[in-house]
Amino acid sequence: MANLVIFGAGALAELAHYYFGRDDSAHRVAAFVVDGEYLREDRFRGLPVVAAEAIPPEFRADRCLAFVAIGYNNVNRLRAEKCAAMRDAGYTLASYVSSRAVVLSDRAPGWNCLILERATIQPRVSLGNGVMMMGGGSIAYGTTIGDNVYIGRLAAVANDVHVGANTFLGVGSVVRDRVRIGRNCVIGAGAVIVRDAEDDSVYVAPRAEKSRVPSFRLRRL
Repeated sequence: MANLVIFGAGALAELAHYYFGRDDSAHRVAAFVVDGEYLREDRFRGLPVVAAEAIPPEFRADRCLAFVAIGYNNVNRLRAEKCAAMRDAGYTLASYVSSRAVVLSDRAPGWNCLILERATIQPRVSLGNGVMMMGGGSIAYGTTIGDNVYIGRLAAVANDVHVGANTFLGVGSVVRDRVRIGRNCVIGAGAVIVRDAEDDSVYVAPRAEKSRVPSFRLRRL
């Protein structure tokens, strides 16, 4: 079992700590790493928190793998930057694929990927590096997901789609088959994409409106 340091000390880092600590993981979390300016406490989840500028010998790249637990900040660019920095420091970046995910593709995910339970990845799907796929999402056959894409819970991507690097797919979003999504796009929660999206595009689904009729006045539900 390989020792692992997690870059980050927020909600996603806590989530990564949980999953990398499960029985289906080949890793053991040894410490958390943050940039020195964000070092607020020396312990998180019962483990040491150390500054990236002064990592102790026992947590350096010759003794540990790493995982960058940064979310979709700055349309996923911050995660990409920190992955590059950790690789430059000599770390090999690990991935976690839940044993409760359905992965039928023979193309292994790249490094620093997090694939959670009930995710479905069909044959001939290609996942780049730094892909975050939350629980219940699905990617149909022949689709390509670029580097540093974030796929929210229950998002559905149909077959033969291309999703460009750094794109964000919100909770419950849907992408129709054979659509090409550009780089750095934001597809909001519940949005349905039926045609190609240019780089840097933002799509937001209409929000539900509150009815003026209270629930106790409804005749049917």
